[in-house]
Amino acid sequence: MAKRNLLKSSTAFGLQLDPAKMGEQIATGAQAAPRVAASQTAGDSASKRSLNRIKSHADALRHQSLIPLINRSLDFLKKDNYAKSTELALAVLDIDERNGLGWYLLAISKEKTGDLMNALKCYESAFQLLDDPEMVASDLGRLAYRMNMKEIAEQLFRLCLVKDPTSNEITNNLACILRDGQRYDEAVDVLKSALNVHREDPLLWNTLGTVLSEQGEVASSKLFYEEALRNDPSFAKARYNLGNAHHVLGDLDAALEACDEAMTGRIGLDEIAMMRMSRSTMLMCLGQIGEGWDEYEVRLDPNFADVLHFYIDRPKWTPQMDVRGKSILVIGEQGLGDEVLFGNLLPDLIEDIGPTGKLTLAVEERLVDLFQQSFPTIEVGAHVTFRYEHRIMRAARFVEDPSVIDAWAPLASLLRKYRRSVDAFPKKKNFLTANPERVAYWTDQLKAAPPGPKVGILWKSLRMDGSRLRSFSPFEQWRSVLETPGITFVNMQYGETEPEIAQAKSEYGIDIWQPPGINLKDDLADVGALACALDLTLGFSNATTNIAAACGGPVWIISIPGAWTRLGTDSMPWYPQVRVFTPEAFRDWQPVMEQISDALTETFISPA
Repeated sequence: MAKRNLLKSSTAFGLQLDPAKMGEQIATGAQAAPRVAASQTAGDSASKRSLNRIKSHADALRHQSLIPLINRSLDFLKKDNYAKSTELALAVLDIDERNGLGWYLLAISKEKTGDLMNALKCYESAFQLLDDPEMVASDLGRLAYRMNMKEIAEQLFRLCLVKDPTSNEITNNLACILRDGQRYDEAVDVLKSALNVHREDPLLWNTLGTVLSEQGEVASSKLFYEEALRNDPSFAKARYNLGNAHHVLGDLDAALEACDEAMTGRIGLDEIAMMRMSRSTMLMCLGQIGEGWDEYEVRLDPNFADVLHFYIDRPKWTPQMDVRGKSILVIGEQGLGDEVLFGNLLPDLIEDIGPTGKLTLAVEERLVDLFQQSFPTIEVGAHVTFRYEHRIMRAARFVEDPSVIDAWAPLASLLRKYRRSVDAFPKKKNFLTANPERVAYWTDQLKAAPPGPKVGILWKSLRMDGSRLRSFSPFEQWRSVLETPGITFVNMQYGETEPEIAQAKSEYGIDIWQPPGINLKDDLADVGALACALDLTLGFSNATTNIAAACGGPVWIISIPGAWTRLGTDSMPWYPQVRVFTPEAFRDWQPVMEQISDALTETFISPA
């Protein structure tokens, strides 16, 4: 092993790379959301072109004894034997710890084995020591992008473009960063400029399609994926993106066919994992639920870009395991609304464990009280999420003696056993229980609101970025609903709501009533009670609508075409009392909003 750590703050190539700042960004960075469209940074540190470039530099070394070691390390990289390439790179550094090519080879080997933090350090050392540092800048930029260090990645890619302004690969990578930062116009300008010169580059057409897709222009994005495939029919990412566009637009058979074809191409393990994740939701939408849940396990694959790692040193539960009388730990995953949705499974598991066993449940801290009052016989605590190096980790630290746990499971993995068909979903309208005293309290409080049926509304998610915007209508589309005569609308929307409430008042003449003394974002047990006191909760699928439905409250959910949670039905099998409204066409919100207004009138104002 090289004896000295060469990772220091550097100004090489005009770029300030502060390792301490890098570490802070890794520690505090948010987990990236899974993308509908596939266009990440292009390029491969171990491509034939890259390795040949390293070889040409190696041949010029003055230290002749290093050349055979470097060449052998390169040979093993070409054979995907990263253990041997690492061994030989370390041998180079044992002889000369300031050899930039040795650090470069070690960086590539570390990256290929998933050791991203050490790969980052090795790339940084190579960046400092090579006479030609720009040769490593692109690889370092891609790794920074992968580790969610987008600002640093952008600096590196811009520096690379100064050196090589005609590089389509670097142009593509810069456009990906601009897109991810919702700087869509900048991304389009960068790509169009490159396409004016390179009209037949499939990579650029594909990325342009993803920019449109992120903005909700899914139908238009298909044209660009098709152009990418016209130029390169074997381009797997474009084929996959075209499949996802079909999915969003409701053509599920075409979506699955395109996704399956994309996975036959020559693609990396991370891309296969991403495609399998998308494929799992396609299967669910087609009603192939059991197969869909089996495929859904890919979310736990270390190659999946958004994988959540669990810090639990106990045996893992399997669907075949007999849990009778056992101590089982179940830990929530993904978003807060998903933890509520998948809570549908807990009664089945509790029954299987029986009175002589024990279920311990780890959920998001704000959900602890609601789940504990709903399942008083189990132990409920808050999971903790932290970043270790580049990995997002989750643990159940409240468990005092982990050795008593017989097995553990991510919450959604239970679906493989208990919900393999729509018929397996229970018909009971609630699996969570609102506090009856708080329901009575809110029933009394609602008497202070204007007369008429009390309908709680939600129109957005706390995170409204990128592709997530496609699942929610603009607030302006709510006008026909809000103007339904005789209805008193109650704000159930968490987060910043002042602009929309003011807009409803000034433009539509509608007062949205504010429930007093409740934090709609954090007081989630009380949110469930308020929902049960309302005549109806109406909105898009988010944490609150899931809580309202899980507690058995009357709920109408506005869905989108291709929503996997409907499991191929026109209802929500998780919540049998929920009524679903879905636009006929993607983003065609106005007709469905008018349909909701008519349904409100029919249900509450002039019932048959």
